[in-house]
Amino acid sequence: MISYVKGNVVYLSENYIVIENNGIGYNIQVSENTIRKVSVNNNLVKIYTYMNVKEDEVSLFGFLSIGELEIFNKLISVSGVGPKGALSILSVMNPEDVVLAIISDDIQALSKGHGIGKKIAQRIALELKDKVEAFRYSNINNTADSSVLNNNMSNVDNEEKRDAVDALIALGFGRSESVKTVMELEANNLSSSSIIKLALKKLSSK
Repeated sequence: MISYVKGNVVYLSENYIVIENNGIGYNIQVSENTIRKVSVNNNLVKIYTYMNVKEDEVSLFGFLSIGELEIFNKLISVSGVGPKGALSILSVMNPEDVVLAIISDDIQALSKGHGIGKKIAQRIALELKDKVEAFRYSNINNTADSSVLNNNMSNVDNEEKRDAVDALIALGFGRSESVKTVMELEANNLSSSSIIKLALKKLSSK
């Protein structure tokens, strides 16, 4: 079992990297988010790994943090979600947003992963909600604000913000994305229409 690989990135592809360690090049499948965060030219990285063993193939899947690996492991525990499907979800969302999507039943967000249909996304939310609610946010990203994780609809703290979230969802934004954006705004004394304008400006800048 290979727990992690530490070495220099010598090659980047669309969905995998090659890390050289002691003269051996490790081909590791990673998310698009990871691809964007690493570079070649002797860039030393530490990649936590999951080894997928099939009858005719052994492959490594890699992650920049243990938290990301743990979310991956939770995703593949759901029937119908394989390693590539889990990786596709982590390619379009970072780990904390995956957890928020699960907690808030944001099927639209979870369905953005390649090969993840609505039924599988619903299964992910149903089976993992209890598991991720107990998941410490610091395990996912030590630099992130833990207050954001638990801000599902029941925790939006005033009526104007709740109305703004509902409006953003009606405009086609995902539930978790809408909640997170509104809760990040300094908008305690603003009307719902003002909050919506600020949220749309923030969302359009992403």
